[in-house]
Amino acid sequence: MHDRLVGTWKLVSASSSSASGERNDTPFGSSPAGLLTYTQDGRVTAMISYGRRKRLSSSDSLSAPVEEQAEAFRTFIAYAGRYALDGDKVIHHVEVSSIQDWVDTDLIRRIKFEGQRIVLATPPSLNRGKIQTFELIWQRLASAITGT
Repeated sequence: MHDRLVGTWKLVSASSSSASGERNDTPFGSSPAGLLTYTQDGRVTAMISYGRRKRLSSSDSLSAPVEEQAEAFRTFIAYAGRYALDGDKVIHHVEVSSIQDWVDTDLIRRIKFEGQRIVLATPPSLNRGKIQTFELIWQRLASAITGT
């Protein structure tokens, strides 16, 4: 399964569902963007940008109003570290993250291969006051070097 996972993947869709069955097809806004890379030597990098993000009012990001900075932080997730496979799960051992609370933790995702796509699902967890499960579908990108 390791060789099937290695490569770069582009976010196709994201959804969430609550324990009560409530479904949200836009938990990261409409048209989110994301890249997920697994390397042969066991490294993972993940980035998700919410859809319809606003530009800052200043080209100097540190001079932008604090509200704009907070919105930029709230609408972008990035982390990197090591990964391991365990049955139908991939475990991301977070070493650096835009969310400091994730550093030195394991993010466990159930993984399912569907042709040139993978589906990653989170375990149920508290999010915005509700127990939710997130499902993200990723499409394999062709290698920038070989074109395959």
